[in-house]
Amino acid sequence: MDHFGYRQDRLYAEEVPLSAIAERVGTPCYVYSHATLERHYRVFDEAFGDWPHHICFAVKANGNLAVLQVLERLGAGFDIVSGGELARVLAAGGRASNVVFSGVGKSSDEIAKALTAGVRILSIESGEELERVNAVALSLGHKAPIGIRINPDVDPNTHPYIATGLRENKFGVPAADAPELYRKASAMAGIEVVGIGCHIGSQLTEIAPFCDAVERVLDVVDTLAQDDIRLSHLDLGGGVGIRYSDETPPDPKDYVQAILAILKRRNCDLAVTLEPGRAIAGNAGVLLSSVEYIKSGPEKDFVIVDAAMNDLLRPALYQAWHEVVRADRGPDRKMLTCDVVGPVCETGDFIARDRQLAVAPGDLVVVRSVGAYGFVMASNYNTRPRPAEVMVDGDQLYVVREREQTADLFSAETLLP
Repeated sequence: MDHFGYRQDRLYAEEVPLSAIAERVGTPCYVYSHATLERHYRVFDEAFGDWPHHICFAVKANGNLAVLQVLERLGAGFDIVSGGELARVLAAGGRASNVVFSGVGKSSDEIAKALTAGVRILSIESGEELERVNAVALSLGHKAPIGIRINPDVDPNTHPYIATGLRENKFGVPAADAPELYRKASAMAGIEVVGIGCHIGSQLTEIAPFCDAVERVLDVVDTLAQDDIRLSHLDLGGGVGIRYSDETPPDPKDYVQAILAILKRRNCDLAVTLEPGRAIAGNAGVLLSSVEYIKSGPEKDFVIVDAAMNDLLRPALYQAWHEVVRADRGPDRKMLTCDVVGPVCETGDFIARDRQLAVAPGDLVVVRSVGAYGFVMASNYNTRPRPAEVMVDGDQLYVVREREQTADLFSAETLLP
């Protein structure tokens, strides 16, 4: 469920017409719904009931400070994959003690800043990384709280670019190798072993792969217990999908209850961390764009809009499908069989392909379900300023990122003498 809906043929974000936002801020423009972010966070949080848990929003999905602020005020923690994302969380009012630092390539500088800030846990993805974390911790006089990410070799049945739990993926440690790495970590002076985790991919629409991964991680937990290595945290990552078109992803409540059923059956009382990103933010955002031209073609027409692949990369990168609709349904327009494309000089610059749309130049169109992996992947390709971002809260409108200006794009560059 989201809080974008038509009223008398005008599409609203909560209590604000999207056309009014476009008139005030211009296009292209990202718009986020405060109420949708809140609702989606609470569904995950409340599903656990009294079971000890942390809901850590995946900052890579949407790093806007206002989005992070909304979630922090609700009690969310954060899953980060870079030092820059840690800085964002802190700037938004988040606490380092609620941060899980994931990722396969943490630099020594990032590790040092994370330990100095006091992150809750660093997710270790290789023996080499464990050695580095230990060395950095000793140099600072710290003990680094760590968990090892298990690669359970589970097929998540998703796009290969966002599958992360298969043997051939770069992520995590094979389950068979994990016990020895834990024994090694337990003997290190700069390491405090506290957790274990996994994350098998993104945009998952079935519960079964999650359950398979949980079972395999718990097998490792049982093996560690035989070596008297006791853990306190079980990090099961994120990955629950959303509905873009006709997908039927699991309800977060069903997903959580399936996890808890496994934990209870296996007599595991570890606190659980989940790291949803897309499931919280995906349907909480839309992209507004204006139609510039209708270009007729021999087989189909091209609706040329002012948003492009630099504003929304997912269709070009993943062949991702996003619904495209008119912000205002009237007056009547001719129905077109068309591709919705942008001005960037690439054939791969498209927002949607083979659609039926009734639009004309000057119309405002809305690209739905872009609150996750939308603006965060935007670029300045073709020297295009990145769009504005807006947060709607009830009948209030807040510009939470000003549109870049062209001069901003080369202000750090210098000419040769």
